[in-house]
Amino acid sequence: MNGGDMRRAKLLALGLIIAGFGLGLGGARATSPVPQKFQIRIPLGIPADLWEMMIPADNPMTEAKVALGRDLYFEKRLSVDNTVSCATCHDPRFAFTDGKPVSEGVGGKKGARNAPTVLNAMFNEEQFWDGRVKTLEEQVLQPLINPVEMAMPSHEAVVAKVRGIPEYAQRFREVFGGPNPVTIENIAKAIAAFERTLLSGDSPFDRFMAGDPKAISEAAKRGWELFKGKARCITCHEFNPSSPFFTDFKYHNIGIGMKATRNFEALARQIQQMAQENRLTKEALDRLALTEGFSELGRFLVTRQPKDVGAFKTSPLRDIELTAPYMHDGSLKTLREVIDFYDKGGEPNPNLDGGIVKLNLTEQEKADLEEFLKSLTSDWVRRVARGEIKLAAEPTSGNPTPTVARGSRSWRR
Repeated sequence: MNGGDMRRAKLLALGLIIAGFGLGLGGARATSPVPQKFQIRIPLGIPADLWEMMIPADNPMTEAKVALGRDLYFEKRLSVDNTVSCATCHDPRFAFTDGKPVSEGVGGKKGARNAPTVLNAMFNEEQFWDGRVKTLEEQVLQPLINPVEMAMPSHEAVVAKVRGIPEYAQRFREVFGGPNPVTIENIAKAIAAFERTLLSGDSPFDRFMAGDPKAISEAAKRGWELFKGKARCITCHEFNPSSPFFTDFKYHNIGIGMKATRNFEALARQIQQMAQENRLTKEALDRLALTEGFSELGRFLVTRQPKDVGAFKTSPLRDIELTAPYMHDGSLKTLREVIDFYDKGGEPNPNLDGGIVKLNLTEQEKADLEEFLKSLTSDWVRRVARGEIKLAAEPTSGNPTPTVARGSRSWRR
């Protein structure tokens, strides 16, 4: 069973739980708490059951591991010149993005893609814009050795560098045990564990869906109806109580980056040839994904199917107000530009998704839709972005929303 199938199976199981026990936006049930080593605060709108299901069996959550992963996430010494950390491109001040069109790594080197948020990334079926890896653990490994990101010469070099930092040695022994606990796998596991605490929920929209009619404005309510109807947003930005992330986790060509002057057929042939010659390694694929021209092939880099040229993952919409600029190349600066882009029917090209059509929205409808999108901003994320909450200085993981122990089914306020 692949990652996507596994996730869908978990969602199906969660749906059965919701159907059988009344869990969801309309209610909650409680069970006797099961003793666990780790507790997390689950925000309103995110099913605690789903969070539990998505924790991999080979990387269980513990407080010590999450704390270690948090410090590694902010650790610039993981880069070749001690200037770049995970947080450089996934900065809490920008809702765990970087506020730039494309990310910048060591020496100011630029890639070709916009940094997606880490918030709720644990729920993705695949990681990166093109879905080239399945898990957070796999995702962590690639920026470390990408020459335009953290630029370490190899994973072995990363391990050697971390082993040489005295303050980490004891912590890795406490978390992972064994004679040589500092391994690239354990570095990735620790960072991924921390990232699984970065949850976004408890937005005005979540409170509205939980029964508070005053949680969002009348304009936002109209925008929600447009989102589900005339604007057709929900076609790809799916929302339901068991998967409340505003994405279908699929890949679509909407025309962004599909410049007529670029020879995509020639670029695609080069990729096919590399694959035939067994040169399309994980490392090569990662570098191509951040190389101008090849980057625009999108999902094709992974599947090598012509239909996937220019297709990119549907972005989740939570906290979208705080994550400008938008699209995989950061080419749209504001939410209104994004709405205008969809309103005109995307950018025509041979692979344009069939669901992209002209919408004929009025200016008032565009304003209402924008107001709705702003209602998806988490109160906690906004406070983090303002600097009111300092993650790097916190002694434990989680965020200031209702505490839920693993094993508990209660997740509402």
